[in-house]
Amino acid sequence: MQTELSRKLGIEHAVFGFTPFPAVAAAISRAGGFGVLGAVRYTAPDDLKRDLDWLDAHAGGRPYGLDVVMPAKKVEGVSEADVEAMIPEAHRRFVEETLARYGVPGLAEGEASGWRITGWMEQVARTQLDVAFEYPIRLLANALGSPPADVVRRAHDRDVLVAALAGSARHARKHQEAGIDLVVAQGYEAGGHTGEIATMVLTPEVVEAVDPLPVLAAGGIGSGPQVAAALSLGAQGVWLGSIWLTTTEADLHSPALTRKLLAAESGDTVRSRALTGKPARQLRTEWTDAWDDPAGPGTLPMPLQGLLVAEAVSRIHKHEAEPLLGTPVGQIVGRMTCERSVQAVLDDLTRGFERAVDRINRIAGRSGQ
Repeated sequence: MQTELSRKLGIEHAVFGFTPFPAVAAAISRAGGFGVLGAVRYTAPDDLKRDLDWLDAHAGGRPYGLDVVMPAKKVEGVSEADVEAMIPEAHRRFVEETLARYGVPGLAEGEASGWRITGWMEQVARTQLDVAFEYPIRLLANALGSPPADVVRRAHDRDVLVAALAGSARHARKHQEAGIDLVVAQGYEAGGHTGEIATMVLTPEVVEAVDPLPVLAAGGIGSGPQVAAALSLGAQGVWLGSIWLTTTEADLHSPALTRKLLAAESGDTVRSRALTGKPARQLRTEWTDAWDDPAGPGTLPMPLQGLLVAEAVSRIHKHEAEPLLGTPVGQIVGRMTCERSVQAVLDDLTRGFERAVDRINRIAGRSGQ
């Protein structure tokens, strides 16, 4: 699974693996892919430094990258406390009433929430970059559009490629104008924040829109034939996230959540604003149903929703409140039926890719007779 982009980065397979787990990112890189560590959950620079130390030491000298969630426009002088103060009391009551209805205990006294979407904030994202640029990262990806121009320049000064996710050809062209090096075309099927256009339609549109920039296809990809399909649409590689959640190297801290993922079918996800305030594909649960119910108060815009539900999500996960327990995941969850190592996933992808290419060649050969 070699492409011009994979050769440029010195990787064996054009498989870019996004993950919040350093052990998974390191394993992806060691297996010949390109591990990308998600930074959004890191609120303290020392925590990110600790995990990048570990990743750098365990990637086997192979290249890796970092994914941030950074707004293109600066928002200065606004603290987390300022944003918290904007959350209506009625929404806070709804959270507590929902948790009480399912008997979800609180956190222990003095125990901080382990899940807060604050990486979107200007000061947090920039401290992440201050740490990251001390390491030999080869790629900086931004999940919230093009990063600010000074960040792009800073990355390029360090010979770091910059990627941005796009859900439409229009967004992709804006990334190209901003000096981005490659675009991740993220389709409707993908886990996390997604747009309205399916990967099969989106990928060739983005490829054509930003040519000659390389494009990675994302969304609904978890097998070798799907990788082959992405490359046939003009992508220079694939960007995979969900498929790593049930690998043995992943650390979900929740056997119940792993069981739910392994049991889920492709139709068991939903695009909901319940987690962050923006449409994000995730497991459908009674928590997402409560927020999507017209009888409820409705979700708040990003970033208010993420801050509102941060402690609740931590409580749900800590106490494994199964009816409410979920995570961002794409429709590919239907293929995630057993726990496997990262190496086993890569091996399956490469073997499936080779079989798909052989099958296409046979079909094309017969059709010409």
